[in-house]
Amino acid sequence: MSVKPNPVAVYDQPHQFEPLLPTSASEDLALKAGLVVEASLRLQGAVNADVRHELQRLVRAMNSYYSNRIEGQSTHPVNIDRALRKDFSERPDVARLQRIAVAHIDAEEQIEKRATDDTFALSSACLVQAHTSLYERLDVDDRMTEDGRAVEPGALRQSDVTVHRHHPPAWRAVPSFLARADQVYARPWSLERLLIATACAHHRLVWVHPFLDGNGRASRLQMHAALHRLTGGLWSVNRGLARRREEYYLRLAEADMPRHGDLDGRGNLSERMLKAWCEFFLDVCLDQVTFMTRCLDLDTLKQRVATLVRGRSDKGSAYRDEAILPLRHVLLAGPVSRAEFIRMTGLGERSGRTILSRLVKDGLLQSDTPKGEVRIGFPLDALATLFPNLYPEAASTTLD
Repeated sequence: MSVKPNPVAVYDQPHQFEPLLPTSASEDLALKAGLVVEASLRLQGAVNADVRHELQRLVRAMNSYYSNRIEGQSTHPVNIDRALRKDFSERPDVARLQRIAVAHIDAEEQIEKRATDDTFALSSACLVQAHTSLYERLDVDDRMTEDGRAVEPGALRQSDVTVHRHHPPAWRAVPSFLARADQVYARPWSLERLLIATACAHHRLVWVHPFLDGNGRASRLQMHAALHRLTGGLWSVNRGLARRREEYYLRLAEADMPRHGDLDGRGNLSERMLKAWCEFFLDVCLDQVTFMTRCLDLDTLKQRVATLVRGRSDKGSAYRDEAILPLRHVLLAGPVSRAEFIRMTGLGERSGRTILSRLVKDGLLQSDTPKGEVRIGFPLDALATLFPNLYPEAASTTLD
């Protein structure tokens, strides 16, 4: 991004970023969106509350990692995990990225709680709140732009900018562009139309570039919040976008194009390319929910639990076949008392407690108190076995 020394208003009227929704062949998009909705609702019904909670925690960390990776500023998942436990690197550059990652996680959780309906979730107020929630958690040194200016949380930009080849609207016109977006996007939607509206809002609001910096991160936080009642926090659009990063940027740039003749809608921008962006977005969503559904296949998960336990048999007597059945039970059915877990091992009290203690220590079981019920955990070092390829960066031994 660069600041133009002599600002020239390229866009200063809201009609210049129309259309805000595709009209031609929108039924095709709705059909594809319907596939995403069907798969998402089926996935939400496939897991118990405790597995859901643990997956939401994992996906939130993934969202932080992948959104920051899209910006070229990610840190290793292990560093994120350590930062969540207040263990920051002695290297200033790594510690800064850790703080940004934690700020993203906390901001996402806050915006989820705030954006409980479509009218707010797809509004410019939600976008401003997402930007505020992220950057207010960072000290000024952690939110400096490359040209040495501090990003002010939630503050609309006060200068004209150029972003690569794109010239966003004149800064004085930004509020009117946001107000027009609100008229179209900030209202209740069916789940199918919500996906399409979210895709369009993501592009058009990034196109407006309301903030000096942090537009991508804030817009992806808003996107997550808008889709949360559909995803249930169980799958991540950010993961899909990050893994197709170059195409993501290309599709966004293509949707910036002006209208191509009389057969390309009636707005100033290309309706055909907006539709192409929506198709890409829906393909990413369908790919991610399908992938997570495969990850959570019950028969496959049961086998992976056995593989995990047997693969760690060299770590001592805690990892033995007797741990497989109770671990599977906790994964599939939910928390159990410590005494019940020990009984399910079929071992004596002392051996059962040894297994239980080791699984708690390693994070495969979690408990709120030393004597409380145990529930499933998904520590980073188990993900490669339990959910292959879900978060492969977490298995890397090379830290950023």
